[in-house]
Amino acid sequence: MPASADDELMRSLYQEHAGPLYGYVLTLTGDRGWAQDIVQEVLLRAWQHPLAADGRPVRGWLHTVARHLVIDQWRARKVRPEVSFADPPERGVADGTDEAMQSWLVAEALQRLSPAHREVLVECYYQGRSVPEAAQRIGVPAGTVKSRLHYALRALRLTLQEMGVV
Repeated sequence: MPASADDELMRSLYQEHAGPLYGYVLTLTGDRGWAQDIVQEVLLRAWQHPLAADGRPVRGWLHTVARHLVIDQWRARKVRPEVSFADPPERGVADGTDEAMQSWLVAEALQRLSPAHREVLVECYYQGRSVPEAAQRIGVPAGTVKSRLHYALRALRLTLQEMGVV
């Protein structure tokens, strides 16, 4: 069965734009599942929109629609947070187990980071040093410490997500 023009349009939209669009939406949401849902909705809207059918560049339009969808869904979640009544809340026991598990998970995630990222996180967060103090101790400029700290926190968040910690 030959592919219809609609099938071909959707296939070409997906092949050309899904990857970059997913990366963009993932930076906005930080949630892989949510990002996939947004990309799917944006591509569906693009397929239904005449702009995509006439061959004009659509990447800017796709990013704008994705950003608006993320904002709309974020606002909806703020107004009506998802609540599940199926499972009763767990009753925690203050025996230190949760803190020990969190500590173990963070230590494991830190080991997966690059040495430069791990070093600035340890200096600034675990040793409690300021950026200038950490810069002097590590032997790099303060701006480098700030930059490494920014990217180290992002990498740590992604590592924890990959480990299943949300």
